Amino acid sequence: MGKFVITKRKDGEFQFNLKAGNGQTILASEGYSTKANCENGIESVRKNSQEDDRFERKTSSNDKYYFNLKASNGQIIGTSEMYESAAGRDNGIESVKTNAPEATVEDLS
Repeated sequence: MGKFVITKRKDGEFQFNLKAGNGQTILASEGYSTKANCENGIESVRKNSQEDDRFERKTSSNDKYYFNLKASNGQIIGTSEMYESAAGRDNGIESVKTNAPEATVEDLS
């Protein structure tokens, strides 16, 4: 089962990573000024990850593949790692859909 890991950055902002059952990070958040906002971001991932049209499939300038998960207002909630192939990126999206709803939260901040 996946888990959300909350950490605190050197600049004092909070962020979360969604990790798959194997420990690999599959989605990383932006920085949040408060832990409460970070926790709200996690809840937003839980909800929005179940709607395929919220995943923005992208290709970087160096031909790597990644995706953004967006909220209903269009704001990016999380960004994936870079993948070598479109199929790898699509597998990452499926992993977020599978892991996010039931993922536990581990607070390391």
